[in-house]
Amino acid sequence: MSWFLASQHKQHWAYALTALVAASAVPSHAQQLPAGPQKPAARVEDPEAPVTIQAEEISGRPERELILERDVEIVRDKMRVTAESACYRNVEAEIEAKNNVRVWRFGDYYTADEFRLNTETGVGFMLHPTYKLELNNAQGKAQRIDFLSEEQAVVVEGTYSTCQGPNPDWYLRSSTLNLDTGRDVGIAGGTVVYFKDVPLIGTPALSFSLSGARRSGWLPALPGYSSRGGAELTVPYYFNIAPNRDLTVSPRYISRRGLQVGAVGRYIGETDEGNYYEGRSFIEYLAHDRKTGTDRWQLTSTHTQALAKDWSYGWNLRAASDNNYPNDFSKTVASSAERQLLRELRTDYRGEYWSLTARVQKYQVLQDPDSVTDPSLFVTRPYDRLPAINFHAARYDVGGFDWQVDSELTRFWHPDLTRGNRLVAVPQLSYPIIGPSFFVTPKLMLNASAYQLDDNPDTPAVDESKSLRRAVPTFSLDSGLEFEREAKLFGRAMTQTLEPRLFYVYTPYREQKDFPNFDTAESTFNFSQIFSENRFVGSDRISDANQVTAAVVSRFLEASGAERLRLAFGQRFYFHDQRVQLDPKAKVSNSKSDLLLAATGRISETWAVDSAVQYSPGESRVVSSNLTMQYQPGPKKVFNAGYRYVRDSFKNADFSTQWPLSQRWFGVGRLSYSLKDHRVLESLVGLEYNCDCWVFRMGAQRFVTTANKTSTQFFVQLELNGLSGFGFGNALEVMKNSIPGYQRLNEGYRR
Repeated sequence: MSWFLASQHKQHWAYALTALVAASAVPSHAQQLPAGPQKPAARVEDPEAPVTIQAEEISGRPERELILERDVEIVRDKMRVTAESACYRNVEAEIEAKNNVRVWRFGDYYTADEFRLNTETGVGFMLHPTYKLELNNAQGKAQRIDFLSEEQAVVVEGTYSTCQGPNPDWYLRSSTLNLDTGRDVGIAGGTVVYFKDVPLIGTPALSFSLSGARRSGWLPALPGYSSRGGAELTVPYYFNIAPNRDLTVSPRYISRRGLQVGAVGRYIGETDEGNYYEGRSFIEYLAHDRKTGTDRWQLTSTHTQALAKDWSYGWNLRAASDNNYPNDFSKTVASSAERQLLRELRTDYRGEYWSLTARVQKYQVLQDPDSVTDPSLFVTRPYDRLPAINFHAARYDVGGFDWQVDSELTRFWHPDLTRGNRLVAVPQLSYPIIGPSFFVTPKLMLNASAYQLDDNPDTPAVDESKSLRRAVPTFSLDSGLEFEREAKLFGRAMTQTLEPRLFYVYTPYREQKDFPNFDTAESTFNFSQIFSENRFVGSDRISDANQVTAAVVSRFLEASGAERLRLAFGQRFYFHDQRVQLDPKAKVSNSKSDLLLAATGRISETWAVDSAVQYSPGESRVVSSNLTMQYQPGPKKVFNAGYRYVRDSFKNADFSTQWPLSQRWFGVGRLSYSLKDHRVLESLVGLEYNCDCWVFRMGAQRFVTTANKTSTQFFVQLELNGLSGFGFGNALEVMKNSIPGYQRLNEGYRR
């Protein structure tokens, strides 16, 4: 038998059960502003949907109360309830079901011994419920759930886990759980995380957001160990100041040094005028380091803000207390190698075809402590710009012409070297001629500079204040052809191109030995540089040139247009000697440059290669080379091999991998080795175990911090899918940063 009843009753009880997911997690907080974790898609029910009732036996009065027996089914829109017996009270708007109660709603599944709910007031209860949630395959159970109202519920002895099966490897249990959907808050008492039925971590009280929004509270403690500081423990506290502002304060006890306090503040938003802004500031402070007897600190702050539609400003500030700070406290190779700390304040204004930038820049240089005995390790202090004003304007295809103007006015300051002002203007005009399979681009440009140098008696080369001027014209002609043919690459049909290119440059010689060198260096010789007019980076030297660059590029393209492989060859030919040098005593009289060869691409579904070689025909030897190969035959299988060489500088080999050792065990590792110094620069060895609903990681990393010092850190991490990670050291970040192509074992879960 079946009945159809009109209904407008609400079903808030199911949301209370779903909220158990948030209730059971150790508090996690968003790592991106302005919003916290994304909410699941809205689950909407039709409030006008009728109630359909079926049972083997129905008795009572339809307008008052229906008694349902055997194979009971109650359906309303997205909800379906089955039981052995039930009672539906129409006047009170109450459902009562007993014996083998099952509930389906939006893909979620629940069971209970007894279920009662007033659909108008939301008051009711559920005895011995279990649940399985579609959103993240989570499951759990409870002794009882009391629904106090449409927005409030109390869960007694509730559990949660993303593991499948009746005996999950890990689960979380809360003695009581108060859920208030109206205030978007849950309060748990006596929460304990169990792993293999062993208590792992617990807290007497816990509050959280039911929707996943950020909320102030303690984050999981982070123990760690490093050879520089010994054992350490970080206990961060998160302040959710506003939807677009937050602050994390991280007390960190380092056994060999003392108590360090760190703080990270973030913000993002718009002003009342609708102008966008964002920023981040980070500071660490250690009072009276036990090893040095001094106060140690580090500061980083960035900010960007629009003042109007086309006007913005910002800053980038970095500072440290002493030269050894990166060596003693860095957790990564990159941060330990940072020696020039920039402090910059800038503003930008943009028009339709032009832009104007003004900035002030200063540097703090952190010297390698070993530079006292090895001068080659000494880091030269860059010039400060106090200030620098840059102007750029450009238009394209104006009657077929392209024009561009770049100008800069800079005040250079240095405590020990020549100081002065420099004005540079570089206008240029080109006329691109482009056909279906060719291009020709003639271009004229002028580099005009004016210097006003300070009187500096400590600098022998400049004994009085003086002015210098220079105007250097340049003519260039860039041209190229493109041919295509059908070809095959490793048995696959491809389109192969052949693209020869000639690039001619003429710049007359101008004597420049009296001009100071504020910011100029010789460019690295590569495929980008050989197609530029000036072989110097910076504006203090303009290279003389009467030269032509010849290059050929061949590409293998798939039918979709994707580039599978690129081969390149290039060389520059000089028609006269290069007289302008950074060192006036240096003379270069080669008639041709070194050869450049390159090959890069994903040559198959599993192999990728990136290589470049600079070869000197006159000396018959390689000047520099770079070769990187990656083998990736499947998910979570990658092997990288690299070799980098620069003559008279370094020769390094690098290997890294993530590879399955068995069905669940994975090995990870990296070795970066200096073949020149016979020294390990960086090493990493680790193991991962994937058990579907949890991942275990362990390993150690060692890297160079200075010329003669290294740092070693150990990490152990147990990550419970959908919950949090426990252990010491950030194993996941170390592996991701050290191994190109690394893939997270539990890719579907994000923390």
